[in-house]
Amino acid sequence: MELTMLKGKIHRATVTQAELDYVGSITIDTDLLNASGIREYEQVQIVNINNGARFSTYTIAGEAGSGVICLNGAAARHVQVHDKIIIMCYAQLNEIEVESHKPLVVFVDTNNKINQIKNYEKHGLLVDQN
Repeated sequence: MELTMLKGKIHRATVTQAELDYVGSITIDTDLLNASGIREYEQVQIVNINNGARFSTYTIAGEAGSGVICLNGAAARHVQVHDKIIIMCYAQLNEIEVESHKPLVVFVDTNNKINQIKNYEKHGLLVDQN
């Protein structure tokens, strides 16, 4: 049996651009992609904290260190600039792989700079995640 498990996550990123007429789906700072283990062109699920929208798209690598989080094309309809979003990627693992699997969870500041990288999440308030 294969299970769908969280592979990587960028938590509470700030949308810097929403470009309806651009090609692609979500442009993400390469530093954030690398830190989260999410690859360019990989499918991701986006959750908009501000409006509750949930949708899937794929990634495009943006300039490293830029902090860019840009929703492109139809995905731009689901966000506003400055919205907070969660970007999640999943992997198919067998039951043996699941036993040792730990996701990469990247916490960012308001400028999309990395605050922390963890291999777990726990239930609770954001301030309790240390």
